[in-house]
Amino acid sequence: MPTDPSTPRRPDRDDAYVVDTRRRVKSHVGHDDRLDDRYDGAGRGRPAGRETRYRWRKGRIVLITLLVLLLAWIGFLVWVPMQAWGAVNKVDNIPSGDRPTDTSGYNYLLVGSDSREGLTQAQKKKYATGSAEGNRTDTIMLVHVSESGGKPVMVSLPRDSYVPVPGHGSNKINAAYAFGGPKLLTNTVEQVTGIHVDGYIEIGLGGFAGVVDSVGGVDLCVARDMKDKLAGIDLKKGCQTLDGGNALGYVRSRHEDPLGDIGRAARQRQFLGALMKKAATPSTVLIPWRYKAFADASAAGLAVGRETGIMDAVRVLQAMRSVSNDEGLSLTVPTSDLAYRTSGGALAIKWDTERAKALFKALKNDEPLTEPPAGTTVEGAKNS
Repeated sequence: MPTDPSTPRRPDRDDAYVVDTRRRVKSHVGHDDRLDDRYDGAGRGRPAGRETRYRWRKGRIVLITLLVLLLAWIGFLVWVPMQAWGAVNKVDNIPSGDRPTDTSGYNYLLVGSDSREGLTQAQKKKYATGSAEGNRTDTIMLVHVSESGGKPVMVSLPRDSYVPVPGHGSNKINAAYAFGGPKLLTNTVEQVTGIHVDGYIEIGLGGFAGVVDSVGGVDLCVARDMKDKLAGIDLKKGCQTLDGGNALGYVRSRHEDPLGDIGRAARQRQFLGALMKKAATPSTVLIPWRYKAFADASAAGLAVGRETGIMDAVRVLQAMRSVSNDEGLSLTVPTSDLAYRTSGGALAIKWDTERAKALFKALKNDEPLTEPPAGTTVEGAKNS
């Protein structure tokens, strides 16, 4: 019989049923399995954004790891030169008595000593340095770093320049170093130029070749064939990579140079610029062991004035790098006679007094220089 719709349904009736109200994911061929991840085994929905939060946490961990590595690398780049600086030899170069005042910008004395200290007998033979005793200077440069926007300037003071040496009459400028070391040389340069020297940096032969080899050699363009037994080189004309021994001979050679000491001074400035350019390349800075080897080799052959700080050294390095990139000026002091015969009969280099005074006055007043002043290039010296 039909059942009256108004009659209550008995719970024990066979046709009783239960409606499942839980949400189900419709399954079909090719459906996205990732949709199932939104539900657990009981059909309950998982917390919204779970996958997004997981990805965010993973990305944050990666970012933090990269940041830590970056900070560690920056710390390494700072620690290496600081550690090397602690091993640098300190010398007294501060003259006594009156010194020039009212000098603008920063002015540094950069000296290359021909001291054989630190070289083994095998190295002396390999680099053809000989075994001369005592200290002399192969390189004397005045490095000016402008505060008024001018280009950095490197001025070579040829070692045979005939100048007054305080307490020793007139002599070749490198005699000042032989007579009284860094202190007398600094005093001589200050008195003859009128410029206050803010810092002193010296590198000897003992560390020179090691610095070059630590960066894998230096790229230089040799202007002509150079064969000099006294310097230990036999170089062919053209652009090439010089190792430590050949680079040392290249900057020391002067007897086969038609311009003598002037030509050598120009090669020394060329070399220093090329060295700084190579030292700043990624192949040096981004390879930890090469970067540290360069810093350690530089420190091994370096001596600085006792009042010369690491920031002074950085300014000098930046100036040399600017010169190598044609963003600085590489000059020689103006000369009037490359074969000046002194009262003692020796041949020396005589400066062009008026032009030299004008150059040093411009540097002392930090006048921005954009072009080489008259007589300050190798060509100018040759034609004087």
